[in-house]
Amino acid sequence: MNNIISIHSYRGGTGKSNTSANISAIFAEKGLRVAVIDTDIPSPGIHVLFGLEEEDMGKTLNDYLFGRCEIVEAAHDVTHRLGVPVDGKVYLVPSSINPAEIAKIVREGYNPVTLNDGFEDLLDELDLDVLVIDTHPGLNDETLLSIAVSDALAIILRPDQQDYQGTHVTVQVAKRLHVPNLYLMVNKAPEILDPATIKEQVEEAYEVTTAAVLPHSDEMMSLASSGIFALHFPDHPITQQLRHVAELLLGEEDRASVEEAA
Repeated sequence: MNNIISIHSYRGGTGKSNTSANISAIFAEKGLRVAVIDTDIPSPGIHVLFGLEEEDMGKTLNDYLFGRCEIVEAAHDVTHRLGVPVDGKVYLVPSSINPAEIAKIVREGYNPVTLNDGFEDLLDELDLDVLVIDTHPGLNDETLLSIAVSDALAIILRPDQQDYQGTHVTVQVAKRLHVPNLYLMVNKAPEILDPATIKEQVEEAYEVTTAAVLPHSDEMMSLASSGIFALHFPDHPITQQLRHVAELLLGEEDRASVEEAA
């Protein structure tokens, strides 16, 4: 099983945090103990999907990075917030949405090694099966570290020329860092475009397996980040693809079977 999984994108607005939350919830449905860590510190948001308000947060990743607490103190059990019973557990390590805290990180930065130590502490002290890292878009020291320590990496892109160019850089970096399991995931594809054609074009361009091509969804838009899509719409075709991606990222499907099924 892959224990550290990063969900990344070159640009914001690709659905990275939404994917991280859905994949994590699917893992918990499978009976796994999962933690999600929001390392998109300048623009945190995944807490909304788990129904965690600022007054509920208490300690955050920011507190850990500045030495105010141990990282497990910032890990909130959000299993009961999923809205449906699951056999596993989901913990969330949120980043602070306090403007002063965000400004402090942006101004002063932090030691990426401290973050890496936090990953290991979460895995050990919470007895996790999987740690999901919701990364900061683009490439910086923190993102490179997250990618480097990952057992599996999903890079999300939209069918957009800027995304294509930026993703090319990210893919090359991931290959140089020797990420064991690297996959692409196309999100928000217009319905007028053929998913099979998109998959073929993306795989030819990047020489990386495309785990899924997800269409634009009115149901997801109507949910408006007020919950986990896969749990609200368990029989939706997008949910079925997300389950497929989850199995792939865990290492439960080999590359040949994925390519045959996609």
